[in-house]
Amino acid sequence: MHRRWLIQRTNREFIEHLSRQAGTSPAMTQIMVNRGLKSPEAVSAFLNAGPELLSDPFSFRGMREAVHAISRAKSSGTTALVHGDYDVDGITSAAITIDALKKFGFREVFYFIPNRFTHGYGFHADAVTKAIGLGAGLIITTDCGITAFETVKLARQKGLEVIVTDHHEPERDADGRPMVPDALAVIDPKLRAGEPELSGAGVAFKLAQALLGDDAYRYMDLAALGTIADLVPLMEENRILAREGLSVMEKSARPAFRALKEVSNTNREMSSRLLCYTLIPRLNAPGRLEDATDAVQFLLSEDEGYALEAAKKLDAINKERQRLEEALYLDAKRRLQEEGADCAIVLSGPDWHKGVLGIVASKFCEEFYRPTIILSISGDIARGSGRSIPDFDLYKGLKRLEHLLLGFGGHRQAAGVRLKAELIKQFRDSLSELVREEVREFMPSLRIDADISLREVSFGMVKEFNQLEPFGFGNPEPLLGAKELEVIAPRVVGNGHLKLKLRQKRGSFAVDAIGFDMASAMKSIEESVTVDAAFTPQINEWEGVRTLQLNLKGLRPSI
Repeated sequence: MHRRWLIQRTNREFIEHLSRQAGTSPAMTQIMVNRGLKSPEAVSAFLNAGPELLSDPFSFRGMREAVHAISRAKSSGTTALVHGDYDVDGITSAAITIDALKKFGFREVFYFIPNRFTHGYGFHADAVTKAIGLGAGLIITTDCGITAFETVKLARQKGLEVIVTDHHEPERDADGRPMVPDALAVIDPKLRAGEPELSGAGVAFKLAQALLGDDAYRYMDLAALGTIADLVPLMEENRILAREGLSVMEKSARPAFRALKEVSNTNREMSSRLLCYTLIPRLNAPGRLEDATDAVQFLLSEDEGYALEAAKKLDAINKERQRLEEALYLDAKRRLQEEGADCAIVLSGPDWHKGVLGIVASKFCEEFYRPTIILSISGDIARGSGRSIPDFDLYKGLKRLEHLLLGFGGHRQAAGVRLKAELIKQFRDSLSELVREEVREFMPSLRIDADISLREVSFGMVKEFNQLEPFGFGNPEPLLGAKELEVIAPRVVGNGHLKLKLRQKRGSFAVDAIGFDMASAMKSIEESVTVDAAFTPQINEWEGVRTLQLNLKGLRPSI
């Protein structure tokens, strides 16, 4: 797919000045500026961010009320039930809260994880029924509840107290003010401007901090897992949680992580990218296909044998998830060829597996660069998941179309929907019209951090860039661009990958490069005298030998 190349540039004198002040290379400085860091102090805070820079948990709206209510419940011997969600953010936030309550002094803490197929998303009446059956007097929601007005009301009518902790968008009144359920306390960073944009696990960690102080740092590994899985921006507070949490995870005595690394054959140092390909899919799998209740026990278990058996089960469920995902993707691809694509892609099929709709929507969104919603029709009702492109706010779009929907929820880039099957075509046409109004060009962009000479690439540059980790949403790997490069010995390797060397024109310095899934670029390379390349510099280690390598993200003939 063609992409626009956008090279980000800043006044050269400013870059040179900030480089001297911050002690960073010009390329590194340009990357910092691109991330909004424009002073030596801001650069230093970003590179050296540690737990001491975490925000005061009591600065969050509702935190003091929540801690007071939890303290009263503990003193009176009240039993608590923690309500989570079935994805990784939901199970990690539940695990943090359960263990923190026990460490705080609760004698007994139960939990409830909704089933995707039985309950759907959110805080449900079934959880109230379970709490009553278990004799619990306090329900604490994690990663959900901000729009659960009726369920909170039901719980209060039944004599239960409720604390809501969430990070999703609240409903707003006609004046744009957030509306909250009638709970003892409601904690959600989106309720007040200036609070960090956290995941559900991040909010749970802040509650644990408020209850336990520095002892809450034991949960940084779980907070990092939920933060990275939920694709919140890895800047500021989230960056600290992810960075410190990955370090805790690497040294962790938590049997669950050791078992997951074993079944996924992961022996390398843990990184955000590695998590997304190994641990996170396996932990997400039961919530997609079966029930995620046991995943919470798995994360908290101290039994090595149990953890290994549970990890093997997760691995098997994930393999089945991959099979179902591929089958649905191919079926949806055929449907797209029959129906064609508009400014938005809305595809539906009878009884498509609901657990993999979001993954397939994400694939279509990336492949065709259109907001995409994949729906499964059961009877006369269609339920589905959507993903969006950066230029279109999916949540706001669905809000404008709520007259066509039975329900929806989510945020800017991802959402879930429910509607009558007979309205699918009208919904697709209306959504496409909204997208047409807001999106000027349906072409993704390669946002290149800095334009450099190939001669600048070095082991030192890679080492300097490593200070920017963990990489992820909001803090991507540095993407550099170099012009007028000569191609040496291009060839296709593996399953459609491009392998070659690049050399600066009229120079002797050459670097190995690989472009994953870029075999189709061979023709344009062969027809070009020189090329421009967009890449991330890396170190490739093979049989103990370390060499520089460019991970290609784009190639084009030099202009």
